[in-house]
Amino acid sequence: MCDRVCFNTFFKAHYKNLNNFLYYKFGERFEPQDKMQEAFIKLWENCEKVSPDKAKSYVYTIAVNLMKNEIKHQKVVLRHAQSKPKGFTNESPEFLMEENEYSQKLQKAISSLTEAQ
Repeated sequence: MCDRVCFNTFFKAHYKNLNNFLYYKFGERFEPQDKMQEAFIKLWENCEKVSPDKAKSYVYTIAVNLMKNEIKHQKVVLRHAQSKPKGFTNESPEFLMEENEYSQKLQKAISSLTEAQ
C-alpha cells in the first residue's frame, strides 16, 4: 500500500463507497467526509503494516471508529452545555443590562393593560 499508484487506485476505488456508507450510517451532522479522509490518511501513514487485501476493512474500521469517537465527543459537549452553572453567561454586561431594562419595560406595559386587553 506504500506505492503511490497502488494507493491512488485503492483510494479511487473505495472513497465514494466509504463516504456513502458513513453518510448512510451516521448522517451528515458528524462530517463523514472528514472522517473518511482521516481514515485514508491513517492508511497511508500505516501503509507498511497493512496488506492490500486487508486495506478495505482497515479503512472502514478506522472511519467507523472515528465517527463513533466524534459522537461520543458530541455527547460530552452536550452534557457539559446542559450542566453549566446557573448565572454563568457568555453575554456581555451591557447585553444583560439592556435585557433587564427591556424586561422591566415589558412588565410595566403588561401591568398597565386593562383586564379586557
